[in-house]
Amino acid sequence: MWAICKKELRQFFSSLTGYIAIIVFLLLNGLLLFVFPGTNIFDFGYSTLANFFELAPWILLLLIPAITMRSFSDEFRTGTFEILQTKPLTKWDVVAGKYLASLFVVLIALLPTIVYLFSVQALSSQNGVDVGASIGSYIGLFFLAAVFVAIGICCSSFTNNAVVAFIASAFFCFLIYSGFNAIGNVPSFAAGADYYIEMLGIDFHYRSISRGVIDTRDLIYFLSIIFFFLIFTNRNLAKR
Repeated sequence: MWAICKKELRQFFSSLTGYIAIIVFLLLNGLLLFVFPGTNIFDFGYSTLANFFELAPWILLLLIPAITMRSFSDEFRTGTFEILQTKPLTKWDVVAGKYLASLFVVLIALLPTIVYLFSVQALSSQNGVDVGASIGSYIGLFFLAAVFVAIGICCSSFTNNAVVAFIASAFFCFLIYSGFNAIGNVPSFAAGADYYIEMLGIDFHYRSISRGVIDTRDLIYFLSIIFFFLIFTNRNLAKR
C-alpha cells in the first residue's frame, strides 16, 4: 500500500501539473477572500472566514477530480494495471495506496490556507476570528475532501479516459454535495421529509461540523460514504 502511495506522489509531483493545481487553488481562494468584491472579508466589516468555508467546497469540487482523474484511467490506458496485478499486492493495497496519495495532495493544498486564519486574526481590531468554529470548519472541510477523493478514485476506476473520469467525478461530487439539499427545497417535501432528504447530502453534515460541534453522526456519515465508494472501487477492479 505504501509503495503505491509513494509511487503516486512521485508521479504527481514529477511534473508541473501537481504544483499548478495547488497554486491555482490557493490563488483562487486568496483572490476570493481578499480581492474580489462581494466575497472579500473587507466588505463585511468584521473578521470571519465564513466565505472561505462556503467557497472552498466548490473549488475542491473541481480541484479533486483533476487530482484523481488519472489514478486508474492512466493505468488502464497504458497497460500498467496488468503489471500491478503481478505484484504481491491485493486490490485493497492498490485502492488504499492511491486514495491516501490523492488525499495527501489535497492536504498539502489545504494546509497553507491556515495563513488566512492568522491573517484575518491579525487584521481584526476586536475579538478576532471564532477559533472553535474555524477548527470545526477545517475538520468538516477535511472530511468533505476525503469523500470527494473517494468519489474521484471510484470514477477513475470505470474508464481509461481521464477526461471522462474528471467529468464523472465532478458531477457525482456536485450531486452528493448539493443535490439532496436542492431536492429537499422542493415545496412538495416541505411537510417534514425535506430534513431527512437533506441529511443524505454532504452539505448538511458539513454545515453541522462547521458550527464547531463534532457530532458522531456526522463522522459516521462521512466515513460510511468514503468506505462505500472505496468498496465499490475494489469490486470494480476485481471484475477486471
